[in-house]
Amino acid sequence: MSRIGRGQFAILAVLLGLLVMAVILAVSGWNSAGSADMTRAGWLAMGFGIFFSLIIGCGLMALMFFSSRSGYDEAADPFRGHELSEEKPPEMAADSPQKPADGPSTKLANRKR
Repeated sequence: MSRIGRGQFAILAVLLGLLVMAVILAVSGWNSAGSADMTRAGWLAMGFGIFFSLIIGCGLMALMFFSSRSGYDEAADPFRGHELSEEKPPEMAADSPQKPADGPSTKLANRKR
C-alpha cells in the first residue's frame, strides 16, 4: 500500500474542509427555518423534484458511459488520434480518391510519369 504524499494530503484536507463547511451551512439553514410548515403540495413537489433530478442524473451518466464505450467520443479531427486506433485517416485510406494538390511538386511528379 502506497503512502499519501504531501500534495495528496493537502487536497484531501481542502476537500474535507469544504465538506465540513457545507454540512455546517446545511444544518444552520435547516435550523433557521424554525417551524415553517410545508403543505402536502410542497412535499409532493419536493418529492417529484428529487425523483426526476435523480432520474435525469442517472440517465445522463448512463449515456456518458455508453457513449464512452461505444466509440462516440473519439476525436473528430482526422489528423489527430489515429495513432491509437486501427483506422487510417480519410486522406490516407486506400479506397478514398486522391485529389492532386496544385503546386510545383505535383507538376514535377506528373512529368516523371
